[in-house]
Amino acid sequence: MAVDLSMSVLVVDDYSTMIRIIRNLLKQLGFENIDDANDGSAALNKMRGKKYGLVISDWNMEPMTGYDLLREVRADPNLATTPFIMITAESKTENVIAAKKAGVNNYIVKPFNAATLKTKIEAVFPDMASA
Repeated sequence: MAVDLSMSVLVVDDYSTMIRIIRNLLKQLGFENIDDANDGSAALNKMRGKKYGLVISDWNMEPMTGYDLLREVRADPNLATTPFIMITAESKTENVIAAKKAGVNNYIVKPFNAATLKTKIEAVFPDMASA
């Protein structure tokens, strides 16, 4: 994987166990700079204070969902180009379409493993994926 493993990754999920799982998967893939937030508004605050190379966010959170976070990120000129992967337990077509329209870079349906995560991350950074 030729993705920049030193970039900062922000994991956003309101379920601490899921944050731990994603953090462990990212570490298996070689990522070291991993931050987390437990909802969209906390993530937005972190993103305004630090540049992230990738955001991996759950869809279903309170009070600010991953979808709302994505829309806020895309509306902010300083954050708009941040790569964003959405994670959800529901594979509803309308959700996938809504996320795509809002500017999501990729989409993962739970449950998933390190190989799936690696494939989805590489798809977000096609210029960096190994030839």
